[in-house]
Amino acid sequence: MVTGSGTAIRTEDFGTLADGTPVHRWTLERDGTRVRVLTYGGIVQSVEVPDRDGARAGVALGLPDLAGYQAFPGPYFGALVGRYANRIGGARFELDGRTHRLTPNEGRNQVHGGARGFDKRVWRAREVAGGVELSLVSEDGEEGFPGRLAVSAAYTLDEGGALRITYRATTDAPTVLNLTNHTYWNLAGDGSGSALGQVLRIAARRITPADAESLPTGAFLPVEGTRFDFREPVPVGAGYDHNFVLDGTGPAAELYDAASGRVLTVTTTEPGLQLYTADHFDGRPFGPCAGIALETQHFPDSPNRPEFPGTVLRPGEEFVSTTVYGFTVR
Repeated sequence: MVTGSGTAIRTEDFGTLADGTPVHRWTLERDGTRVRVLTYGGIVQSVEVPDRDGARAGVALGLPDLAGYQAFPGPYFGALVGRYANRIGGARFELDGRTHRLTPNEGRNQVHGGARGFDKRVWRAREVAGGVELSLVSEDGEEGFPGRLAVSAAYTLDEGGALRITYRATTDAPTVLNLTNHTYWNLAGDGSGSALGQVLRIAARRITPADAESLPTGAFLPVEGTRFDFREPVPVGAGYDHNFVLDGTGPAAELYDAASGRVLTVTTTEPGLQLYTADHFDGRPFGPCAGIALETQHFPDSPNRPEFPGTVLRPGEEFVSTTVYGFTVR
């Protein structure tokens, strides 16, 4: 069907979990952009956009079936990540004088919400203007996090075919929260091999350098004169898994593929962006650097870093965050 917003929306079955829970796929289409979203993990399975000649191709790494996502959970292909995206050091944090111990799932640390984060949950879905809204309730104590959290994510297509993701959440007890989408982008097409060499700009004068466990040291490093300087467009090389401190004015990032002419522009209300070049992909199912993740989020380990922007959510407050992925050609 086509809604009053101009977006064509349809839904279909996408398999069943071992416990009998059904999974559905929602397809959104508008102004040349086609997006497919799964109720499993809030996954953006595919994004198809035209090149400068009008030929449409997939620009987001995705898998063809539910079994694939269950077989390869670690890369978080296209997933909605939470309760806390990125890492929390020591799988613990203190809030209001109480220590909360989380489920570690990366050595001694927790990454992307723990062993059963939001990426492994089946979300409820309902049609909204321009797209689909997914929602779930994360009970008090899940993966160690305090508070009963009600969270939603609306995936909609704006005029021009931009994909907008709007996150909302409330809690009944103080907690911490950091949500992101973990899509890997390859503007040459999702079967084209390495995405290295595509041209990237990030509006950030600083990064938060990390230690050997990929935890921030607490310092802020200016990018000037370093390989982290993407203030002017430069081809992406390998070896990035770093949080950039966004300047907060204009688009956060822009990625460009010269061969196809496709341009991805990322705008966000978040203060940080994690650039990850997926160097460790081993060919199952994608090779090294097959996609570039541009994860808009708060900073890693913020619950243990009072010098970073806060991630505490309290009763009576509403968490709201928006990221828009716009697509054009040159």
